[in-house]
Amino acid sequence: MKRFSLSLLAVICVLALSAQSVYDFKVKDDVGKDVSLSDYKGKVLLIVNTATKCGFTPQYKELESLYEKYSKEGFEILDFPCNQFGQQAPGSIKEIHQFCTANFNINFPQFDKIEVNGPGEHPLYTWLKSQKGFGGFDTNDQRGKFMDDMLRKSDADFDKKPDIKWNFTKFLVSRDGRVIKRYEPTDKMSDIEADMQLELNPVLSNIMARRSVRKYLDKTVEHEKLEVVVRAGINAPSGMNRQPWIVRVVEDQQLIADVTEVYKKANAEQVKRDKDFKNMFRNAPNLICVCTPAKGGGELDAGLLGENMMLAAQAMGLGTCCLGGPVRFLLSNESAKFFIDRLDIPADYKLNYIIAIGYPDEQPDAKPRDTTKVKFIKAGSN
Repeated sequence: MKRFSLSLLAVICVLALSAQSVYDFKVKDDVGKDVSLSDYKGKVLLIVNTATKCGFTPQYKELESLYEKYSKEGFEILDFPCNQFGQQAPGSIKEIHQFCTANFNINFPQFDKIEVNGPGEHPLYTWLKSQKGFGGFDTNDQRGKFMDDMLRKSDADFDKKPDIKWNFTKFLVSRDGRVIKRYEPTDKMSDIEADMQLELNPVLSNIMARRSVRKYLDKTVEHEKLEVVVRAGINAPSGMNRQPWIVRVVEDQQLIADVTEVYKKANAEQVKRDKDFKNMFRNAPNLICVCTPAKGGGELDAGLLGENMMLAAQAMGLGTCCLGGPVRFLLSNESAKFFIDRLDIPADYKLNYIIAIGYPDEQPDAKPRDTTKVKFIKAGSN
């Protein structure tokens, strides 16, 4: 029986980990009917494992409040009762639904009871955990410290495993089916709401989705799309509307190849170590070169220009990466002067940075941002 269970778990893992998005899974609703999560395509999802006899059960009220507030904007909560933590979700799904309706007046969909850990875990949760593992409890928070202490007593290394730790763990899923973030039951609902708003608003979600791409498909960007990207860039604000930038868009593949040969000769060992090396611009098929006044000034405005272009590219399914290293090489290597000359930069301007742009061949995860660097100065505070 144990061997059978392990084999079944291996099959579940293979199937789950081969999934590309949350839409690849099917679940059973509260009457046992199969539901494809592709039915929720285009919506922001909060997937949560719940229990009716838990200290966190009052979160049902907070979840319903979020649902009422944002459901019309394309937000859905998918509730999966689970009895694996302290046996705190007893009874049938019908009984659980009756309890939640009577006590919290919930309107978001509840699905059949599932397991989220172990041999019987649902493939959906195998995939969710593979996308976002356990990030730890906030031990500066009283509830977080309590959970950490409680779980560590039974398993000193509990925090090194991606397993669901307790009831009311939540996963935020983007409109295109990617897992954005995982929340433990002790995390503040206000933080979850803030992240939800970033996903629900198309402008904000585009900002949050943008990553630096360093792998590109072997496909050039259409001229029309490059024109749109640059148009978005030059519509960025600038001091007194001076627009102190000059932009050069490189579509000449041979020019990129020729200057790369110069780079390869100067950096032979580095290029040799990189088995995927194609060109010196992160292998991007196209470049956007941004120039600023040679005597200085305009750097802030040029930064705003570049951010506009990178966000526009993101919105069009393109990837970008802002590059400084190639600029330093181009300006310091006399053999690369032909590239600079070809850009036709006026004498009173200098190359400031280059944006690599192309169709992405990777989807990098977001790197952590330090929110402690932000401080709000409120009335009456010291």
